[in-house]
Amino acid sequence: MAGLDESGSNPDVGLLYDINGLTRETPHWLDRALAFVGEYGLLIALVLLVVWCWWGQRRRGALDDAASSVAAVLWAPLAAGIAVLVNVPIRGFVERPRPFRDHAGIHVLAEGKDDFSFVSDHATLAMAIGAALFVANRRFGFVGLGLAALEGLCRVFMGVHYPTDVVGGFALGTAVALLLSPLAMALLTPLAKAVGRSRHVGWLVWDRRVGPVAAPLSEPARPSRLTADPDERDLAA
Repeated sequence: MAGLDESGSNPDVGLLYDINGLTRETPHWLDRALAFVGEYGLLIALVLLVVWCWWGQRRRGALDDAASSVAAVLWAPLAAGIAVLVNVPIRGFVERPRPFRDHAGIHVLAEGKDDFSFVSDHATLAMAIGAALFVANRRFGFVGLGLAALEGLCRVFMGVHYPTDVVGGFALGTAVALLLSPLAMALLTPLAKAVGRSRHVGWLVWDRRVGPVAAPLSEPARPSRLTADPDERDLAA
């Protein structure tokens, strides 16, 4: 299929030139740093965010609560993997060339980008993780969504994607993470509960040290005068 948005007057292409054109104003070392961040750094940060969220969700108290929370976190990397697999036939169908192949003057900060452009794998991965984390934990989700947005901006800045490649990746990642979430939770939650009951690997799901605390034992009730020994009542009379 023919590439999309080939006209230089198209807003998609114009925005590409505006964002990628910033590389002419930035020092070389900053370009290299942002290229590393856009290619690897933000994805590594998202993985570490998932690990951090998982560590905290283990401490939700009761096993059932911890298991459902950990299952939601586990769905984040799984959703990212599924979204990238879904993107394989989309890329093959659209066959959109990389922007630097159809437009002159693009400053490319990443080498070896010979595959198709639509949709962005990096944007898809990042947004799938961010959206899934938002379902699992709002605080971590907002951070994940922010990192995903930064990932998309970096891909355009690097000259390897059009803005619509990024938007398409965001839409695909969000759709997979949210639409398949109920099915994923129905499958992952029982698995997490089973792992949590294990003596050896249960710590992966549930931190028993913060489990529900037993209620304190109540003091034994003192006998009232109405229920006292009948002999004592007679003596009192």
